Amino acid sequence: MDALAGLLDGPRARGAFLLRMVMEPPWSVRIEDGAPLCLMCVTRGEAWLVHDSGREPVVLRQGDIAIVRGPEAYTVGDAPGATPHALIGPGGTCHTLRGEPLAQSMRLGVRTWGNAPDGSSTMLVGTYGMAGEVGRRLLDALPDVVHLSADAWSCPLLPVLDDEISRDDPGQSVVLDRVLDLLLIAALRTWFSRPDAAAPGWYRAMGDPVVGVALRLLQNEPAHPWTVASLAAKCGVSRAALARRFTALVGESPMAYLADWRLSLAADRLRETDATVESIAREVGYGGSFALSAAFKRVRGISPQEHRTGETGVGDRQPLLPRVVR
Repeated sequence: MDALAGLLDGPRARGAFLLRMVMEPPWSVRIEDGAPLCLMCVTRGEAWLVHDSGREPVVLRQGDIAIVRGPEAYTVGDAPGATPHALIGPGGTCHTLRGEPLAQSMRLGVRTWGNAPDGSSTMLVGTYGMAGEVGRRLLDALPDVVHLSADAWSCPLLPVLDDEISRDDPGQSVVLDRVLDLLLIAALRTWFSRPDAAAPGWYRAMGDPVVGVALRLLQNEPAHPWTVASLAAKCGVSRAALARRFTALVGESPMAYLADWRLSLAADRLRETDATVESIAREVGYGGSFALSAAFKRVRGISPQEHRTGETGVGDRQPLLPRVVR
């Protein structure tokens, strides 16, 4: 697994919330959904993104893409200081600031929503509702807002998403999930290839002739009974030299990195498969379900089963768009 593959191994959309937003000024939408990651592409006109972190407002023009890391709130509108007309909450709930529902009054079609059918600004929005645990390293590596202007990147997937987002064919949600994943990966690949990209330490360490080898071994063979000594032998250096160099470049010890990687892999497997806790435990390097459960509770504060069943739907909350068209 190369550095970029390790970085992008998650998130993988599973029923992501996708929407075409069509707006005519004045407009402003407040986003307080707590989602871990949202991708926005402007296909017509422009929009201003104001993040609660206090960073400078970002203007998104046609062809631009923004990746917003949650769970902090932000506002998107036709001007930086525009007063929000709509509030988006968890699960895609939508209402005015006074609590009046907007789901039906602003619906413009299949996965299409806004205040004017022919509005001068159009955006494609894809929201990941749950962060895959492997993707936590990706989320930690990103700033609050990643902005790529149209002249900084070129991706043939934007027209595909634009075409597919308003379709309601069988299996459409799966198609949209995969297109969203590919679009996100393309954008992040461009972002991290920039000379001034603030890539995480373990990502940069992949280029080190010693630590890079160690990282690939740990990522590709998590179930192997690694020790610092056995890992150092594979890398052709002493135990002390590997431990010192690994910690300096990655920011944690080899065994701490491996423990986190194993739990992250297990967390994804629990959510994405029906495999037993016992089989997942052995797959990622634990002696059995008891060992994995103990580590999960110690680090995550919950059991593997609680993690597996923890992803809930929107319940009885009013959705942004009727569930049938999502």
